This record gives sequence, structure tokens and C-alpha cells, in this order.
Amino acid sequence: MLAFVGLQSQQASASEFICKPSTLTRDAADLASAWSNGSTPLRILAIGSSSTEGVGASGKDKTYPARLGTLLREGLAGRSIEMVNAGIGGETAPQTLSRLKGALAEGRYDLVIWQVGTNDAVTGGDLGTFRNLIADGIAAAKQSRTRLVILDPQFYPGIKETARYRTYVEAIAEVAKAQAVPVLSRYQAMLGWYQRDADGFMAALAGDRFHMSDAGYGCLAQDIARSLLGDKPAVTLAASVR
Repeated sequence: MLAFVGLQSQQASASEFICKPSTLTRDAADLASAWSNGSTPLRILAIGSSSTEGVGASGKDKTYPARLGTLLREGLAGRSIEMVNAGIGGETAPQTLSRLKGALAEGRYDLVIWQVGTNDAVTGGDLGTFRNLIADGIAAAKQSRTRLVILDPQFYPGIKETARYRTYVEAIAEVAKAQAVPVLSRYQAMLGWYQRDADGFMAALAGDRFHMSDAGYGCLAQDIARSLLGDKPAVTLAASVR
């Protein structure tokens, strides 16, 4: 049983974000059964831009990859996990794709979490080219026989041209579905946080109201852990992340 301590039942204030249980996708839950048997270390690559690097976090141990690694070790009864954080702030899909291909060629990973699309959605560009980049990354992972899940763009209240931004989220979902690759829908999760409590949601963001705070990264890590582990073992959320 994976438990997160300290759940509070009171309403969140503007300085407090209450993290409630959610699952970003059920499609990745089969990983738990594959991971629960075996003694060799699991190697996980988290690659992407500032959300992966952890811009807005108070320290490297507060980034989502660091917290995810801790939760997976607990959920898998202490199995050794090597979590590699390959996040570089400011990157767009073409830059990350190049590094992703290099990483797949150089090392063997049990799982790659590819965070992609936020900076592309913010700056705009040719959507067809973006879709092709996502397909190219999926093909590279399949060629190297590496399990891949995609972490889609974040939601934040200051999104401009919301309809255009959503087309990037939808493009990722469509391309990934066609290739049977799970998507961890951070956008939908964060939108749900905001709709539930717009004031409390602001505590999930850093001071720039764009990047995530320690609270936001912590909740994201918990949701990803729940999505990856599914019901084996059962994952329950019993924590407030502040």
C-alpha cells in the first residue's frame, strides 16, 4: 500500500492546495505487474522542458521526477529505481525530440516519460509539423523497444488563445492513441484542480503563475504514480500537498 501522509479535509485557501486522488490514465496500469517481479534496478527517464527540470520547485528533491521515484520505490516495496531527470527549461518539441532519440540510442530504459507540448502550444507554429514530431518520437521509442508514456501540456489560468492551446493537447492525444501509447493528461488533471477550487489552485503554481510549485509537482507525482501502478499495489492518497 502506498500512502501519502497528512490529508486535510478543510477547504483550501489561496496559500494552500489540497491534492485529491486522480488517475491521469488507466492505460499505463499494466506496468505494475511487469515491474513487481524482478530484482534488477528499474531505469526511468523523465525528459522534457521546465516542468521536468523543476523550474518553480524549491529544490531538486521537490521536482516531479524526484518525488515520483520515491513514490514508486514505496509502491514497489523498495525495488531499486534509477530516475534520470533530463529536463531542460525552455525547450520545444524539436529540441527535446533530438535529445530523446540520443538517449534511446545510448541507454536502455524500462520507461520513458516524455513531457512535451507546453512551449509549442504557447508559441504556436505549424500543428502538422508538431504532430509529426510526436509520431517521430513514438516511432523512436518503439524501434528501441522502450516503453513510452507522454505527459501532455499543463493548464494554467493565463493561457492565451485557449482554443489554439487545446489543439496541441488534442493533437498529442490523437497521435498517441493511434500508436497505442498512453498519455498522462496533466492538462485535464490541472483543469480539474482549477475548476474545483480556483483560489487554492494558485498555490499549485509558482510565483510566475505558470510553472508549478512544490505543491503542484508533488500532486502531479502522486497522480503519475497512481496511474503507473494502478491497483497493483493499491495506491491511496492520504495527503495534503502544500
